[in-house]
Amino acid sequence: MLIGVPKEIKNHEYRVGLTPSGVRELVANGHKVLVQTQAGLAIGFTDEQYIQAGASIASNAEEVFERAEMIVKVKEPQPVECRLLRPGQVLFTYLHLAPDPEQTKLLVESDSIAIAYETVTDERGGLPLLAPMSEVAGRMAIQAGAHALEKAQGGRGVLLGGVPGVAPSKVVVIGGGVVGLNAARMAMGAGADVTILDKSLTRLKEIDMVFGGRIKTLMSNSANIDDSIRVADLVIGAVLIPGAAAPKLVTRAMLKSMKPGAVLVDVAIDQGGCFETSRATTHQDPIYTVDGIVHYCVANMPGGVARTSTQALTNATLPYMLELANKGWRQALLDNAHLRNGLNICRGRVTHQAVAKDLGYPYVDPIEAIKAAS
Repeated sequence: MLIGVPKEIKNHEYRVGLTPSGVRELVANGHKVLVQTQAGLAIGFTDEQYIQAGASIASNAEEVFERAEMIVKVKEPQPVECRLLRPGQVLFTYLHLAPDPEQTKLLVESDSIAIAYETVTDERGGLPLLAPMSEVAGRMAIQAGAHALEKAQGGRGVLLGGVPGVAPSKVVVIGGGVVGLNAARMAMGAGADVTILDKSLTRLKEIDMVFGGRIKTLMSNSANIDDSIRVADLVIGAVLIPGAAAPKLVTRAMLKSMKPGAVLVDVAIDQGGCFETSRATTHQDPIYTVDGIVHYCVANMPGGVARTSTQALTNATLPYMLELANKGWRQALLDNAHLRNGLNICRGRVTHQAVAKDLGYPYVDPIEAIKAAS
């Protein structure tokens, strides 16, 4: 199979879909890789390194999309990229379709096979291709939030860990999954007073056991969220419903009860955000203020540490790329139910229930869609 790796074009997105070491593995398995020139240059992966690993170099994105059987990316395709997709071509990347009707429409019209990293599952019920970026985003949420708390950024002017004689900041994390756990760990390490909320009592027990009571735990409900954000200096939104739009857990009315200059970091912004006042921002212009509350809602947070993120992502995605390339996309999806859960759109049909429900498309069973496309 010929795998294509275009350069990412989203604002301040420096990650790349495949490292040179990943290319080497694919080539060793008998596949060809075509990488757009300078696709990884910003994070130290040169064209020469890709060539040494066995890849060919394309002069532009159009050549990559025209020649490749499978396109491997990081971020969701932008409209210009969606229009380059061919019928029957495989796209393997993050998609986050539920809050993005335009992208969904373009992918349906492209007649391609769109497999989303974020809905691939594993035998433990986890999301193995979302996890590495969730780990990065959770850890980044604290450093981004700490910076936004500085007075020059519009924040309260408080230090996360305080100093002797001055109380630490209060950090509230809504969601105890991979993002929330990593955010809580970083905040605790910085010396903050940390509370984490989750709907699962089992999960809260696990967190309490792991941290030995050093992090407070609360059942996630509207009353506890309301009470918690009133006293918080920094609130991290870390909720996820796989494939679906994030629930709005903090309303605009609730902002009025918060401390002026408090900070909201919405890590769920890729799925539409979990704060009513959230709107996607970029690394170029990451923060804005609503009713005196600072919002940080960068939609590609891990892109800020692009080299670390790219290496972590390739570690996770490469086995699935090899499966798709070695078996062909049809057989790979039929053989592996967890990989099949990543199939969001197949030849014009929406094959993920949450996406279909949120955007009003008829849902088609993935196996039915795969067989119909054979």
